[in-house]
Amino acid sequence: MSATATVAVAALGGVGVRGWHQSTPGGANPQVALVQRSRILSASIRAVDDVGYANTSVAHITKRARVSRRTFYELFSDREACLAAALQDVVGLIERELASAGLDGLSWRERVRRGLWVVLSFFDREPVLARVCVVQSLRGGPGILAAREELLVRLAMVVDEGRNESARARECSPLVAEGLVGAALSIVYSRLLRKEPAPLTGLLGELMGMIVLPYQGPAAARREQARALPDPIAAGTEPLVGSDGLAGDPLDGVCMRLTYRTTRVLECVAKDPGASNRQVADLAGISDQGQVSKLLSRLERLGLLDNAGKSRPKGEANAWELTSTGMHVIRSINRGVLPSAQEEHTP
Repeated sequence: MSATATVAVAALGGVGVRGWHQSTPGGANPQVALVQRSRILSASIRAVDDVGYANTSVAHITKRARVSRRTFYELFSDREACLAAALQDVVGLIERELASAGLDGLSWRERVRRGLWVVLSFFDREPVLARVCVVQSLRGGPGILAAREELLVRLAMVVDEGRNESARARECSPLVAEGLVGAALSIVYSRLLRKEPAPLTGLLGELMGMIVLPYQGPAAARREQARALPDPIAAGTEPLVGSDGLAGDPLDGVCMRLTYRTTRVLECVAKDPGASNRQVADLAGISDQGQVSKLLSRLERLGLLDNAGKSRPKGEANAWELTSTGMHVIRSINRGVLPSAQEEHTP
């Protein structure tokens, strides 16, 4: 693992335990399995932030995800594996931001400063993820705690590279780096626990001053404290809680549980705008015309489809098109970050 990735993972208190089975539940295709997983992970993050790690049950997660317990256990062995996978996904988001931050080739001090800025900026943009990863992960089970401790040790190794900075620094014990990591994480932890409104990025100067002090002396520490903050990191067009399996639910406000069959119908309409009931049924592999008619009408009532054929003379075929909400859902499916889709046997 690279130094920059280690900084991200350890600062998050991420995990490295097994997350989910590689099976495809209910005979569904791999894309649907990924969609199911995404919704469950998103729900687990919300549940942990709402009721706390210790109080979060499988029932809390499945209720928020609007999936069955059977679907949950087809993807995850237990609650711990699900929450571990959610934390791993968040770590992946941070790693990608650090990878694009241009840290390679920088001096030790600049590398640590820029990496810390990236992590604090992420936490400010995504406070729910920050609280779950930094605060709630400390209440995790043995697997999560062991992985968390291992990653904190790795972060201490990165900070300990400061001993190469000068003869003075070489006199420091490796325990200094462990203490600095623990102190910095404790400060961030307390701010997140209290949900303080002040941005965490405002801590950059003080934290960097604390880190460089034992290695480069009081003058360097004062310079770090007095430095201007870097330019803000531009957020993406969509929240990171909506990326790579941690998506916000695009069906918020839509009173339905997305199923495999409804997903297939929406995909078919996206590929063939203006399709009739029969054409949608053929594309989706639904043999019962009554079922597809009921499903299309339901999706229209929910605001996901629009029937452009309503204005046609009576007896003419319907012409189904996606609404803006429906298009958002399909884009989410194509990114693999949409809520769960389950095999369905009734309309």
